[in-house]
Amino acid sequence: MKFDIPKEVSAVSSALEGAGFEAYLVGGCVRDLLLDKAPKDWDITTNATPEEIQKLFLETFYENAYGTVGVVSETDNETVKVVEVTPYRKEGEYSDARRPDSVEFGVSLEEDLKRRDFTVNAIAYREKTGEFADYHDGQKDIGKRLLRAVGEPAVRFKEDALRMMRAVRLSAELDFAIESATADAIHKNADNLHNISKERIRDELIRTLETKTPMQAVFLTHKLGLLKHIAPALEAGIGIDQNQAHSYDVFEHNLRALQHGADKNWNLAVRIAALFHDIGKPEARRWSEEKKDWTFHGHDVTGARLVKKILRDLRFPGDISEKVVSLVRWHMFFSDPDKITLSAVRRVIVNVGRENIQDLLNLRLCDRIGTGRPKEQPFRLRKYMAMVDEALRDPITVGMLVLDGVGLMKETGEKPGPRVGWMLNALLEEVLDDPSKNTQEYLAEKARVLTKMEDSALREMGEAGKEAKDEAEEEELQKIRAARHVN
Repeated sequence: MKFDIPKEVSAVSSALEGAGFEAYLVGGCVRDLLLDKAPKDWDITTNATPEEIQKLFLETFYENAYGTVGVVSETDNETVKVVEVTPYRKEGEYSDARRPDSVEFGVSLEEDLKRRDFTVNAIAYREKTGEFADYHDGQKDIGKRLLRAVGEPAVRFKEDALRMMRAVRLSAELDFAIESATADAIHKNADNLHNISKERIRDELIRTLETKTPMQAVFLTHKLGLLKHIAPALEAGIGIDQNQAHSYDVFEHNLRALQHGADKNWNLAVRIAALFHDIGKPEARRWSEEKKDWTFHGHDVTGARLVKKILRDLRFPGDISEKVVSLVRWHMFFSDPDKITLSAVRRVIVNVGRENIQDLLNLRLCDRIGTGRPKEQPFRLRKYMAMVDEALRDPITVGMLVLDGVGLMKETGEKPGPRVGWMLNALLEEVLDDPSKNTQEYLAEKARVLTKMEDSALREMGEAGKEAKDEAEEEELQKIRAARHVN
């Protein structure tokens, strides 16, 4: 079996083997190679000690208690590549459910692989001989597309409770089922997740949401009893029926909205916002005798408050937290485009920020698909998008001229008054016909000619310029509407 292993990685293995040590690729990179996937990270395990490893390479770093040495090399395109090399090791008890109390180097490869989390990650490959070390039938589990803990599952999860979240994430990334005894152990030990730092939980959650099937993963997180330790307010939506516009309860609606964001490969902020966008509905839900249906007035405000707390508790960076909170707060911007005005659209843009308006529109699409409606962009939504395009574009006004009113008065000696406006509109008409004329030199020279004209003639030219501007405005709007299919 021949694998495509980067020469920088092979060079590290060869250096170790050449010095008389064993060198095995191990963990996720071997798993990915067997799945015919390109590994993101490369890990090597060896019977050399950290000090012996460092002596073999020019540039290394070693700043941990687990013996892992980072070997730094440069690829052909001069990018830096780091290969992590770790001695065979045996770990002591995990009294805090996060890290081993002690680490012993110099044990056998077999002993080292016993400490791994899942069988598919406990396969080692020796490039020198082409042999595999697979004491836990990891290759068989890869063939079955099965995620199974090494040894006794409960022991693995008591050692490091984050492995329970990792099981869900890997299940989503690899499209593997979680073996029944492993899933049962996760459910029984789910409460141990409270021992894990919020930062580690956050990072694992992010990786889960960035998979292709986050809906399935979050649902599994709930079924295994983990979600209540991550975002308990999300589970409050279970069984909360909505109004007639929705086919699902609040919980499933949020998950389906998230999945649409993944299907479209939209960014992390949109996915997080989609997952939490209706998290305020259980608290805001009221029965309306008049409508004979449920109402959720103010759930966007309530949701923004709840999601802000969740992201703060999970130690999300301020920039992404602020963006997600803003998207959740303003996700109800949509109303009847036949009644809404451009000024209202501009206020939405100001509220959420120009840089976030496309994400807000994408969130709206997630919200719509999450209701169970098959059509992503109905006419009303396309029309609203056209209005957003119109509000965002640079208007065709005298403001586009490189010569403004102050500059014109300086060049011509004109005093403030209607003549300045007429002259600017006359200049704008020329620029609309020929944009190359929009230079300081040309407009200043033309302005000096215009300043010699009588009021009546100048007013006529100014009105003609204004009409040309209005025609150009309408032409641009027609292009926008055509692009959104709302003509």
